[in-house]
Amino acid sequence: MTARSKIANAIRRYTTTHSPSTNGTQKLADQISRLLILQRYTAVNNLKFDFSDNLINTVLIKLKLHPNASLHFFKLATQRQYFKPHVQSYYKIVHILSKARMFDETRFYLSELLELSRNNKKPVSFVWDELVAVYREFKFSPTVFDMVLKIYAKKGLIKNALYVFDNMPKWGLVPKLGSCNSLLNSLVKKGEFFTAFTVYDEMIKMGFNPDIYTCTIMVNAYCKDGKVDKAEIFVDEIEKMGLELSIATYHSLINGYVEMKDLKGVERVLRRMDEKGISRNVVTFTLLIKSYCRLCKMEEAEKVFREMKEVDKQAYGVLIDGFCQMGKMDDALRIRDQMLRSGFKMNLFICNSLVNGYCNAGKISNAEQIVRSMISWNLKPDSYSYHTLLDGYGREGLMQNAFNLCDEMIQNGIDPTVVTYNTLLKGLCREGAIADALHLWNLMLKRGVVPNAVGYGTLLNAFLNMGEFEKALVLWKHILARGHTKSRILLSTVLKGFCKMGKMVEAELLFNKMEELGCSPDGVTYRTLSDGYCKAGEIEKALKTKDTMELQNIPASIENFNSLISGLIKAGNFSKVKDLLSEMNDRELTPNVVTYGALITGWFKEGLPEKAFKAYFEMREMGLNPNVIIVSSIISGLYKLGRTDDANMLLQKILDVKLYPDLRHIYIFSNSKTRLPDVQKIADSLDGSATKSVVPNNVLYNIAVAGLCKLGKIDDARDVINYYSQKGFTPDEFTYCTLVHGISLVGKVNEAFNLRDEMLIKDLVPNIAVYNALINGLCKSGNTERALRLFNKLHSKGLSPNVITYNTLIDGYYKIGKTSEAVQLLKRMTEEEILPS
Repeated sequence: MTARSKIANAIRRYTTTHSPSTNGTQKLADQISRLLILQRYTAVNNLKFDFSDNLINTVLIKLKLHPNASLHFFKLATQRQYFKPHVQSYYKIVHILSKARMFDETRFYLSELLELSRNNKKPVSFVWDELVAVYREFKFSPTVFDMVLKIYAKKGLIKNALYVFDNMPKWGLVPKLGSCNSLLNSLVKKGEFFTAFTVYDEMIKMGFNPDIYTCTIMVNAYCKDGKVDKAEIFVDEIEKMGLELSIATYHSLINGYVEMKDLKGVERVLRRMDEKGISRNVVTFTLLIKSYCRLCKMEEAEKVFREMKEVDKQAYGVLIDGFCQMGKMDDALRIRDQMLRSGFKMNLFICNSLVNGYCNAGKISNAEQIVRSMISWNLKPDSYSYHTLLDGYGREGLMQNAFNLCDEMIQNGIDPTVVTYNTLLKGLCREGAIADALHLWNLMLKRGVVPNAVGYGTLLNAFLNMGEFEKALVLWKHILARGHTKSRILLSTVLKGFCKMGKMVEAELLFNKMEELGCSPDGVTYRTLSDGYCKAGEIEKALKTKDTMELQNIPASIENFNSLISGLIKAGNFSKVKDLLSEMNDRELTPNVVTYGALITGWFKEGLPEKAFKAYFEMREMGLNPNVIIVSSIISGLYKLGRTDDANMLLQKILDVKLYPDLRHIYIFSNSKTRLPDVQKIADSLDGSATKSVVPNNVLYNIAVAGLCKLGKIDDARDVINYYSQKGFTPDEFTYCTLVHGISLVGKVNEAFNLRDEMLIKDLVPNIAVYNALINGLCKSGNTERALRLFNKLHSKGLSPNVITYNTLIDGYYKIGKTSEAVQLLKRMTEEEILPS
């Protein structure tokens, strides 16, 4: 309590104790009232008396039919230095003023009244009861209740507004349409869509006829709730009622379809506008541009832009942002320069779009330049500007720059929020710096910043990606205890984690509990579960998940089909793959690079290269360029089929080995008369644009190494590794495993062990495949005893022998005639529940 409040309370207690008798108060109140009614305000000011709550209430009751006199006296009371009217007096004055239709003054004191009630922690039910008590005493009009509803709604005090809305009919009071619209609008802004729909239904029951503002709000509500089809049905119903909707209503509907990336829906609404004779304006065209941008149709977007007779800064901003989202920064700058020549100035939205575009393109220095230039454009970077650049630094692994920028942000008066910490956490987790991320997390908690679902999700995802499943489960239990169960992002992250761990029972239980936790599954959630089933080989459950999803009116996306196709191919169920492809065609879903990649890999797996080639050429006819995975699949498939020359020729196309004649392995890329004609066509197709999309990476380099090792050309494989290491290739576990296997096969076992040691020095952990290759090499050289010693050491290295390990060692013993040892190993293998192959 402030010193002033204490003094006011002391005076109130004094005036209550030492105030004149009730009779004296009545006389004083009569005198004051007469003077005020006669508008002798100076005489009242000159009277010597002490204000008290009793006096104010008495005067207001006497002056209830004289609003100007009441207002003057109440103002006089509020201007006292050591006295403030009690909240009870406010209830009376607002009734008096609203009765007199002095609405501005009523709103002013109502706002003060509601603020006082909040500060004194009085519930809305108390405020309501007091207002009703004065209403019954004064027998005045109910206007004040409607005004309370509107003020609560505009202040965003939804629960209070709903209380008033619900209680008014109980007293025979009906709110005005404008106040109901304010309530609806506030509910939509807060994302309380279900409640908004319920309030609207109640309004209709009360006999309201919606106006254009009601309709626009409701269309906006349906669209923001993702129910654009219902929004259009709502518009149909309103139009049938004969109400002419405003262009703003149609714009809300168009924007709903834009957000859904539904161009046909946008065009349908535009035709509806044309039929109604509603002319398109700059907002309409800007929304159409936005629609094309969302669909990455930038040529069409710019065409609409060029056809506009009148262009404003919003239209420029949307088009520039579209180019930035696509990573077409040169085009974004071209439109920006045109905008400046047209007399428009740079604004914050365009600057932030450029910063975001450059960060997404990995051009951090350009993004920095935009932020630094904002001062010269009389603009000040906001939190979005800083957070976007922070995220850009994080993506590039420039975390020191990120923390320096954070310091700069604070110096410029922008305090770190949970978004700041989330962005920094994401950057650290991308780098695998979990310890630093946890330190930052603890620092955030100490500074009183409460983590949200995004932060928890980032940390949870990091644990899962690092294979720290136990820590992930501990964090998940902590999240549940904190009540973050309604976040679809978090639930999807955990679901993905369970699927990654192969814990499909737990994944299924969590999925089934989502409704109970207050978070309905969406398309991503269903796809995650389906993908998990596919990877676990439970194809029937994956297909059933797709059916369940579609029963919930969530259409299967191309990603869903890709996951199912990959799962079916893995299971060898190619007849079902054909059914899915046919279903995709019926639904007008176009296969993408991922679809073709799965098909090409699958057909090679089945030993049907002709079908794989057919899928490749179909993909090229669709205008799709192969990615590194597809080319790798083709090359790897050809190697497996013994088509070494064909595989080598494709590698030549990708790795440009002709440019390096000093390499001794050059002779393996020879022209073969037996080359498959389809392979030559594929090689030809890799010229030009396709080659640009197939950037050599570890996958392709490893395939080259594997191909050479398969031919027994170990020295050439080493040359490839040494040469391309200078070009950015970093040998990984697969590279070493391939080399160890190749060297072991040619009998150079000690050299293979040296490679194993080299792996350990480089912090690359040898897996069971490496040790299988070493054991195989030892067995082939007749050194089965050393092979057995290595076999027995596997558990101490954190590895478990698999069927290949056992088969290799058993085969080694049989070849040297040690049958009893082989039988003992076979028995041990069976005891460990490893089925012989």
